[in-house]
Amino acid sequence: MKAVGVIVEYNPFHYGHAYHIKKAKEITGAEVVIAAMSGNFLQRGEPALVSKWVRTEMALKGGVDLVFELPYTFAVQKADTFAKGAVSLLDLAGCDAICFGSESGNIDDFYHTYDFLEKHQQNYDQAIRIFLNQGNSYPKALSRAFQSLNPTENIIDLALPNNILGFQYVSVAQKQQLKTKMVTIPRKSANYHDEHFSTAPIASATSIRKALFSLDQPISSIQSYVPESTYELLLHYKKTNGYFHDWNMYWPYIKYSLLQTSPEELRGILEVEEGLENRLHSLAVKCESFTQFMNELKTKRYTWTRLQRILTHILTHTKKKESVLTADKVSYLRLLGMTELGRTYLNRLKKDCPIPIVSKRSSFSHPQITIDTKAARIYAIGLSDPFKQKAIDLEYTQQPIYVRN
Repeated sequence: MKAVGVIVEYNPFHYGHAYHIKKAKEITGAEVVIAAMSGNFLQRGEPALVSKWVRTEMALKGGVDLVFELPYTFAVQKADTFAKGAVSLLDLAGCDAICFGSESGNIDDFYHTYDFLEKHQQNYDQAIRIFLNQGNSYPKALSRAFQSLNPTENIIDLALPNNILGFQYVSVAQKQQLKTKMVTIPRKSANYHDEHFSTAPIASATSIRKALFSLDQPISSIQSYVPESTYELLLHYKKTNGYFHDWNMYWPYIKYSLLQTSPEELRGILEVEEGLENRLHSLAVKCESFTQFMNELKTKRYTWTRLQRILTHILTHTKKKESVLTADKVSYLRLLGMTELGRTYLNRLKKDCPIPIVSKRSSFSHPQITIDTKAARIYAIGLSDPFKQKAIDLEYTQQPIYVRN
């Protein structure tokens, strides 16, 4: 059975994602779609709108056949580390190809860009250091360093978010000499950061989330932009738990963590560096809300995304010494869900998969999955009782989601 992999967050699953799945199968001729999906905390340092289990069900009802969780130590990281985990996961899951969306839409341009940077690597690294020393954020330094090399034609724009991630996927595949083929499709209609709805049915996940949290728009305002199954699952989650997850519900826990942790201890948290621990500590004393805290914390050097990731690591108490657990590849495949076709593929994969396939949490132990479990339980504490305890227990009690094709 031929399989194509997709790297996703589905926060939430919408018609743009359904289009991606459809085109991925068409382009590659694959029968099975396998998703490497972030857990309850995402690459941009945000709590997912709804739990990984609900997003898994959205994915399976939207056309994905197998969903594996991307471990936290890869999922809540900068683009290159995120890519290492996701690409290695899909390669180890036996994918013949990986299909990603990009602003470019031309896979040859990604390879041209990779070759160009390999040729100019020394100058590129030197330029990055110069722009970082000038106070630029890391993404801005990368973009300015790249432009300073005077790139030629057939080079992608590395200032655009999906191009950035796509380039990292291609880089991982090239450096690790993977046989998995890389393909890309152009993003359709809405851009990644669009905050407002465009012409139906395609809208960005950002605009959908904004509508869901808006006090001026009913939840029905998103109905034209998501499959009926997604809409029903969102309605049920809101009805069952009272609200969707965002940073505001975790602010009291963040503030508590910062107030009871010394600056010296904060220096041990993943991504906290360059004296940021002192600003984190002092601002926690005077800020009353998450938004106020972030607005005062943000600087030219630190992007909103990076700061959110740091706060996620503070919330989950993920230390720098735990980041050494992150190698170039994932160490296990945590199964979150499958369709009937996915189960057939999985039975074949089990025969020669080089790493453990985990469908029952209690039967497997590994330092990375311990962090995943901790993150899932901390994600649950944002809920109110009695939903909180049920969500905490899910990490061990929930069986992989099964959806019939």
